[in-house]
Amino acid sequence: MTEGLEEHWDTRVKGLLKAELKRKGVTSAQLVDKLAAIGVKETEPNIRNKLARGKFTAVFLVQVLTAIGAKEVRLDT
Repeated sequence: MTEGLEEHWDTRVKGLLKAELKRKGVTSAQLVDKLAAIGVKETEPNIRNKLARGKFTAVFLVQVLTAIGAKEVRLDT
């Protein structure tokens, strides 16, 4: 995959997760607590770094979506 195309996907995934967090009104600090409630240990700086880079695993994505109670994900935003 070319670097430009990979950056496009990183940006898209980062935007998707940030949009879901915004829809739910969840801050990074609140996300730490929500993740802890489902047994996932993360720090606020780690979360901010992952979201800023747009590089995280699919597992992290699903953990976050589960923790914030997302039932659907909008791919067209």
